[in-house]
Amino acid sequence: MSNQYRKLPYQGGAPREISEVVNNCVEGKLNSTGSFTVSSGTTTTNVTDKRVGANSIILFTGLGNDISHIHPFVSSRTTGSFVAGHQNHGHDLVVGYVVIG
Repeated sequence: MSNQYRKLPYQGGAPREISEVVNNCVEGKLNSTGSFTVSSGTTTTNVTDKRVGANSIILFTGLGNDISHIHPFVSSRTTGSFVAGHQNHGHDLVVGYVVIG
């Protein structure tokens, strides 16, 4: 997981901690993003991420490169991981993702 914003303890937190977490959420700073590398010569990539569930929605974007040639899609989701299907493009590409739900 690439972003690690403060997480509150389950029993609560100090007002300052709560304010920081809420303000970060309002500004879109969420612990819901990650990245993986699509290796040359492959058509699937297994991604382990504890935030993923069987009903999660996963969205992709290129990080410093154009991923439109590999056409990434989610081929399966389970608790703690997903499999990204894609076309073989001939070289490694870094793909960013967002997990919702």
